Amino acid sequence: MSAPDVHSIPDLVMAWGRGRAVSRLTAPPAPVPGGFEVAVGRPSREIRQVFHTYTAESLAAAAERLSEPGRQIMIAGPRDLLRESVPATWTMDAAGHLMTVGFAPTRYEVPDGYRLSVETEGALTVARAFYLTGDLAASARLGRDGAFGVFDKVVTDPAHRRRGLGATLMRALTGHAVALGMQWGLLVGSDDGRALYEHLGWTFVSDFPGVRSKGD
Repeated sequence: MSAPDVHSIPDLVMAWGRGRAVSRLTAPPAPVPGGFEVAVGRPSREIRQVFHTYTAESLAAAAERLSEPGRQIMIAGPRDLLRESVPATWTMDAAGHLMTVGFAPTRYEVPDGYRLSVETEGALTVARAFYLTGDLAASARLGRDGAFGVFDKVVTDPAHRRRGLGATLMRALTGHAVALGMQWGLLVGSDDGRALYEHLGWTFVSDFPGVRSKGD
């Protein structure tokens, strides 16, 4: 059974927002009608509103409220609808995809020449892969929100790509999530990342496009 079978998209979007805030060390998201508002980065004056429930009219109204340059909107839904609902001065971000998985114990092997470190502090778990020289080769973060674990910032140094490090870190974090009592995984992946996550057993839930104001 996958998370969409037992959780609504609003539940998934709100859990993603809370877990991502744990990962990014930002303030928890503040509920707004149809979604939440959150500061982007730390420290940051940029504001993002994320919607799981909306209409074209409500998105247009949000864009009017958030007209200052740097303000952002994301939705769980069609990219074209978001593009058509905001002014032409807004620019689309790279494509995003909301994905889930039911956690299960998993095995993994660390590629030769690397060592793995997984550390948990509070609700945040960080996995890192180091090359034999001691250089950081890859890292990934897992922010907990109750039974959900939100994967974030899965990054591999260009010099160490195509060696399975991303998949290894994902599997390592999954194992730790299970040990800590989490049941479901959540992430928003790029076009390229989606293929990796589907290979690891993740399920696509919804497109998750974003757009930001550039001002008039």
